[in-house]
Amino acid sequence: MRSSLVCFVRPRRPIRDTPQLYPPLKLFREILRAHRVLPGPQRALGDAYVRAEFKAHKDTENPLHIIGFLTEWQGYLGVIKGGNWLEHRLKKEDLDKMSPDQIGQVSIFLKKTI
Repeated sequence: MRSSLVCFVRPRRPIRDTPQLYPPLKLFREILRAHRVLPGPQRALGDAYVRAEFKAHKDTENPLHIIGFLTEWQGYLGVIKGGNWLEHRLKKEDLDKMSPDQIGQVSIFLKKTI
């Protein structure tokens, strides 16, 4: 190839900075597997919550909601697999983004775990 053509050659696909999202069923199973390292009561609560959330969002049609849902759960999976789930804290920015219903769910969740 001539050196003048090298500057016009582009890769076929752009390089992604973010990891690819798991399909929903694979992500669900991976989360349940990752919960095996949790203590008994926390595992039971976590498994029930994951099942309820995935069931509630099963019929979602909006692609943005689906991508957001899968992205957040994949981030959660990374925290659990990383082993630093005890040190993980909810940030103020995350609370500011939540609706009043979501904040109510978080408060119920905290009361059940304490």
